[in-house]
Amino acid sequence: MLRMRIEARTGLRWGLLSLVTTIALTAITTDPADARSRRGKRTTAATSSYSPAYAAIVVDANSGAVMHSSNADAIRHPASLAKIMTLYMLFERLESGKLSLESPLRVSEHAADQVPTKLGLREGSTISVQDAIKALITRSANDVAVAIAENLAGSEQEFARQMTRKARALGMKKTVYRNASGLPDSAQVTTARDQATLGRAIQERFPSYYRYFSIRSFTFRGRRIGNHNRLLGRVDGVDGIKTGYIRSSGFNLVTSVKRKGRYVVAVVLGGASAGARDSRMRQLLAQHVNKASTRRTAPIIAEAPVRDGAPQGFEMASAASVSARIAASNGAVPRGFAPAAGSDEPIRPVPVRTVPVKPAPKKNTKVASASTQSEAEAPATTARAEAPSAPVPARAGLLGVLPPTRTASVSNVPAAARPEPVNDTAPQRDAAPAPVVPSSRPATGPGWIIQVGAYPDASEAHQRLATVKSKASRLLASASPFTETVQKGETTLYRARFAGLEREQAEAACKYLKRNDVDCLAMRN
Repeated sequence: MLRMRIEARTGLRWGLLSLVTTIALTAITTDPADARSRRGKRTTAATSSYSPAYAAIVVDANSGAVMHSSNADAIRHPASLAKIMTLYMLFERLESGKLSLESPLRVSEHAADQVPTKLGLREGSTISVQDAIKALITRSANDVAVAIAENLAGSEQEFARQMTRKARALGMKKTVYRNASGLPDSAQVTTARDQATLGRAIQERFPSYYRYFSIRSFTFRGRRIGNHNRLLGRVDGVDGIKTGYIRSSGFNLVTSVKRKGRYVVAVVLGGASAGARDSRMRQLLAQHVNKASTRRTAPIIAEAPVRDGAPQGFEMASAASVSARIAASNGAVPRGFAPAAGSDEPIRPVPVRTVPVKPAPKKNTKVASASTQSEAEAPATTARAEAPSAPVPARAGLLGVLPPTRTASVSNVPAAARPEPVNDTAPQRDAAPAPVVPSSRPATGPGWIIQVGAYPDASEAHQRLATVKSKASRLLASASPFTETVQKGETTLYRARFAGLEREQAEAACKYLKRNDVDCLAMRN
């Protein structure tokens, strides 16, 4: 009996010691941004009164109509949804040719020190741009997000300012970024409507690179990493895009669905658990997708000019002030506290027409090919295999996106140096569009033309024209946008061009566009 009591006391001591050790290890390894395993999250949601502020929106991207809205303009925290903008900025560099998918991104001490979820990169190591894209989309790796920010802007702080300026240009009037990952910051805010705008914009601006959002898993240094987005492969038509979680935001999700000619972008913010969030998203999609339009009538999400010094508002407020006012207003933007928009002018679509153009003399010129949060949402099941059929994006070339099978040689295109972008140009107002029908049939005529890209798809060329028009609306006010079809072996390219310019106008437009990260070539017609 005495021996049994001694053994019981000894077992109790070991049990208490194990418990204390477990608690200590948990305290050491738990992300201060409330990152925890999915089991831990579910337990917290089930055993506490955790009820984050909810918001949602469903947008018919074909028509632009809002099909469902609940607190769509209320202020929320983005969590890892911030990485959508981080990827937008990275895709922009790829498209301009400043980076290639093989370009190495160096990892700093600051990047390596990020809290989980992370890839575990070491200081001084590198990661390719393509692996960085996959790591953000699947693992939502915070160390990779910071590495991208520092390589593109020099510091994460500067990159966050650039992200916010880009948000204003896209019409995201209430979004402010403070970091590249979405890790907790009281002043980092967004709305469901702004996230829907970004979800549409990244697809329309970068259709080739957007395809990465559909990958189910990828292998990095022998490890297979699954995508946190559980709707991929389980809900018909879902092709992305991003999940997010921090304690102050709840479980967030932006979803894109393309089904039978219909195209819907939906956002759910503030789920009490990943399962509850996904369930709500399924409900919204089931209710609205089949009612969406099959005809594209909505203008694309183009970038508008942003005033010098913008953004204002939230950018100027302290983190404590933002947090307090959000709480006091239950998510609504307090009077006198809304951020200033980058442009008062609405974003308008740019119609495309055919104008007379003589083919330029052929010259064979070589073109250098461009060559969580704490969201620790570990997948419940790992995909059996990395998606082998995930399309690889086209390569960014000097004058546009080249298809994967395309060689790096393009005729009729003299190479042009790319000056570094500057921000000292005055903003320009959008020009009213003329009611003309798009065409890809080349023609001839007098004057000068400029070319701003060459694309394997006509819709991409039209989209590029609209984006460029919004960037330089004053300089291109009298220009006529058109596409010209050219056959290169078995590949058809659509050149995005503006015609009807004088030489001085063409050269001034190209100079301005190049200074703003847009490749441009002026030529006599």
